[in-house]
Parts: sequence; C-alpha cells; structure tokens
Amino acid sequence: MNSPYPLLDRVNSPADLRQFSESELLQLADELRQHLIETVSSCGGHFGAGLGTIELTIALHYVFDTPDDRLVWDVGHQSYPHKVLTGRRDQLGSIRKKGGLTPFPKRAESEYDNFGVGHSSTSIGAALGMAVAGAQQGLNRKYIAVIGDGAMSAGMAFEALNHCGDIQADLLTVLNDNEMSISPNVGALSKYFTRILSGKTYSSMRENSKKVLEMVPPMWEIAKRAEEHVKGMVAPGTLFEELDISYYGPIDGHDLPTLIKTLQNLKEHKGPRLLHIITKKGKGYSPAELNPVTYHGVSPFDPGTGITKGGAASSPTYTQVFGDWLCDMASQDSKLIGITPAMREGSGLVAFSQQFPDRYYDVAIAEQHALIFAAGLACDGMKPVVAIYSTFLQRAYDQLAHDIDLQNLNVLFAIDRAGVVGPDGPTHAGTFDYSFMRCLPNMVIMAPANENECRQMLTTGFQHDGPAAVRYPRGKGPGVQVDNELQTLPVGKAETVRHGRSLAILAFGTMVSAARRAADKLDATLINMRFVKPLDEALIRELAGSHELLVTIEENSIMGGAGSAVAEFLNQEGLQIPLVQHGLPDRYIEHAEREEQLAECLLDPDGIETFLEKYHTGSIAKSAAL
Repeated sequence: MNSPYPLLDRVNSPADLRQFSESELLQLADELRQHLIETVSSCGGHFGAGLGTIELTIALHYVFDTPDDRLVWDVGHQSYPHKVLTGRRDQLGSIRKKGGLTPFPKRAESEYDNFGVGHSSTSIGAALGMAVAGAQQGLNRKYIAVIGDGAMSAGMAFEALNHCGDIQADLLTVLNDNEMSISPNVGALSKYFTRILSGKTYSSMRENSKKVLEMVPPMWEIAKRAEEHVKGMVAPGTLFEELDISYYGPIDGHDLPTLIKTLQNLKEHKGPRLLHIITKKGKGYSPAELNPVTYHGVSPFDPGTGITKGGAASSPTYTQVFGDWLCDMASQDSKLIGITPAMREGSGLVAFSQQFPDRYYDVAIAEQHALIFAAGLACDGMKPVVAIYSTFLQRAYDQLAHDIDLQNLNVLFAIDRAGVVGPDGPTHAGTFDYSFMRCLPNMVIMAPANENECRQMLTTGFQHDGPAAVRYPRGKGPGVQVDNELQTLPVGKAETVRHGRSLAILAFGTMVSAARRAADKLDATLINMRFVKPLDEALIRELAGSHELLVTIEENSIMGGAGSAVAEFLNQEGLQIPLVQHGLPDRYIEHAEREEQLAECLLDPDGIETFLEKYHTGSIAKSAAL
C-alpha cells in the first residue's frame, strides 16, 4: 500500500531533508502539513502555530547544519514540525501524554532541541548566550533564534536585542509575524507592524517617490543619501536598525523558495541581523485560519469538520467561576480594573473584556509590567485584579515583593493553573506559589476547596486592605453549586469538615475533597484550612492539644509550602506533636494527565489513603516524633 507521505517517510533527520531538491521540498511541506493535521486532530495539542511554521521549519533545517548550528525556538508552540523533521515523526501522537513527547522543546529529548522552552520571549537571549559561547571557543557555528511577534511584546526580548546590537554578536533572529500569540496581539509594537504592512502604505510611498525623484537627478541623489531618515518614518525595520541590528524583510513566510534563498544569503552575513517574515497562524486548515484563538491548542477533533470530540462540561471550571465573579464584582464596584498579560481566554476574561472594555487591560506578554501597572493603579485609588497563571507570576516576583507587597497595595491576584497542570508539564505547573508568596509579610493567600469557596475568596481578597491572592487549579472542582451572592469569609479562619480521633488532616485547597475518603476511613479530623497565610493559629493550637498526629496535605512543593508554615508555628509555640507534611516532591513533575500526575505524587484519593495509613497507628506516630 502506498504511503500518503512518500517524502516525509524518508526524513529521519534534517540530513535526509537536505538531499531533496527545492521542488521536492514544496511537496514535503504539503505532506508535513497534512501529517500535522491528521495527528494532532487525533491526539490534541498545540495546533495553529505549528501549521504556520511548516515552510519556515523546512527552510531552516535545509539551509543550516542543525544540530551543530544552534536553532532556538521561542515558547515552543510552533515546534511540532521541528519535532517531526528531527526524528520524532512516529512519536508525535504521544505528545503531551505520560511517557510521550514533551509539549515543548527539551534538551533531554533531542540533540536538536538546543534550549528548553515553555515561557515566552527567551529565544533571543538564549541564542545570544550560545553565540557568545561559540565565539569564546572559536567555533564556526551559526545561531538562529525564532520568535513570534506576540513574544516580541515582552521587554526581555528587547533587552536581548539591545545587548546583541551593542556587542555585535553573530546572531540571526527570525521574527515570525502572524499577528497572534494566544490571544490576539495587543500593544503599540503589534499595531505598528500591522499599520505599516497593511494598506501598502510603505511600498506605494517608496515606489511613487522613486518614480518622481528619478526624473530630477539631484533630488534623487539627495533622497538616496537620506534613505534611512525617510525609512525611519514608515518602515518596520527602523526600530531594529536603531539597535544596530540589520533588518531584512518583510517576506512571505509561506513562500518556501524565497525563504530558502533569503536564509542562504543571510547565512553568509555576519553580525546581528533580523529577518521579518509574515505567516498565517493555522495555515492550510481553514477552521484554524478563521479562528486561530480556538485552534491554538486543541482537544482531539474531527479534521473534516473541525468539531471537538466529546460532550460539553457539566459544571463550570474554576476559570469560569473567576470570569463570572469578575463581571459581577465590576458591576458593583466601578473602581475594579481587570489586567491580564496576554491570557484573556486562558484566564477567563473574555466576557469582562466585552462588558467592561474601558476597565480591561491586556498588557501583552509583560508580566513585570502587569504588576507595576497594577501597583500604580492601586496607588491612585483603583482596585486592580491581576488574572495570571501561577507559573507566569514567577516572572514578576520582584514586582510582587518590592512594588506591591512592600507598599501594602490593594491588588488582588487571581492565580490560575495552580498545582500540577497536566499535559503542558513542568514549564506550566504552578507548584511553588505558596512557597514564594508565603514569605512576603503583607500577603494574604487563599486556596479554595470548591467552586463556591473560590467565589467567596475572590470577594474576600478584593475587599481586603492590602495584597491578596486566590490560587486555584486548572479545570473543574468537586461540583459545588456556586452562590451568586458576593460574600466574604473571615480572614485566617479555617473550616472543620469532620471531627475524628487521633489523626488531624490539615488540607489546603484541592486536597480537601481528595482527602475526604481517607478521613472517613481512618476516622480522622479533616480541616479545610482555606488560608495559607494567615493560618488559623487558634485551631492548630487546639488540634495539637487534642490529637496524636497532624498531617498537612497541599498541592504545592513541600519545601517552604503550607505545611512548612504549620511546622514553623508549632515550633515557635513549643507545641510537641508529630507533624507529617505531604505535598509535591522536590522534583519537577513531567507531563501527563493531571489525574496521573496527582496519582504519581500520592495526592489523589487512593494515594492519600495509602500515605496516611503508614502514619495512622499510635506507634508510628510516636516514632515520627523522634
């Protein structure tokens, strides 16, 4: 039986790719695009970005001697074609699954993955470091960073470009401009590119001026000498030229022959240079072209219709609970301002952005600025709510500590994707936020056990005088009905879920429902702690006097987490009771389904029961105290 991919089946490495003629490469691009559609529609994963980089990926591996030449991808959403062409074609269907391919480039997975990524805007800085390392060692390599226009909205990318231009490093940056990141791009830079490239303003002005001035030779000579000044008013490359980086383009990123020729030319150049290409996210699959936000990351779907397989969710996710709360609270308090760093859809702000457009701010992929912006708003009387993933909040830790907490400003953090996050793996897991927030003196930290409690905590944090954070997981909760009222909770007060004997389980957030079965079986006291900071110290003191063993359970790193807070309190009070801390281990949890990750860490109901049974008997409890 003939294969539908006669050329692609022959590519086991980029060396095979380089044996093809350029005409064969056009067929290879078609085959690769169809393979991507067929595979991702079956297994799910990042989709639209990879379709947009088919030609670019082929051209880069065709022109450059990878892996010796260093190719660094930004974020990695667009790297599926790269994985296929570098020996992982038959494994693509395992991507994001336990034991399968990682969702992003990872150094341990392939020698072609020169830098592990997952967060935005790191490619230029990383590739620059490699270029300097190569120069220091006298190596004759080429260095290429591929970055999207969405990722170029982050200050870190421009810090790297500024450094690159300053030291005149031998680095090629490819700016893949598709006018999209995950949410539609925002910001002056994105609008600048769009404005210049649309309407043929630049090209028509340049050509018409040329025709007129050529008729007047002295004027034409003056115009040529002043070309950079003229270009500075209208050309998209001016910004990079001012950083002393040679700019080329823009060119069609789907025109494979032109891409190859351009890259071959630029390969021979030295110094910092930037190639600006224009691509279409979702290229070659019309539903993804028409709706790139929806098809950025997909569940398995019917490739013929584009319809996702499976039924609708029966209960709201925590993200949806937050989105509904935000709209409700904004309708009651005109000082509420909603802020997101380029994650409108992921963080649940779509409805808010539509209902309250004058109070909605997407600051682009700029987490540090998001927090500084919130701090400024709070200083002058507004009440900002920063919707951010836990893993992305790490990027703005200085602003969290120095600019918000130190000044005790009224900023609420709605922290999504806390704990393990499933197929996106450790780059996107929010496993450290208890630890890095808990040491900040003014911070109030809450963890809801269910959907309704999440809404109550958001209201509590919003009304609190000072910085507050509500951290919740990806996906749905236990299915508790959400009360539409905007009710608050007493700060620092826990809830006793069940009374028991001997063993007291202090559970935080998601672990309350996960520990319920074990508590019932072992006749243990179960506490919904609610607050990581401040702790309910009175209740802990009472439990220490009435039980033989305390166990803390959290979906956060054990080191420095909520259990550590309880241990510190017991130590300070001189309370002599055994304490066992259970949470995420001191290692990164690799990609798998969220349920699989929790089971691996003994944080699902079965695992918690197994873990607790080891400490249940009095003799083991006494030995734990030694």
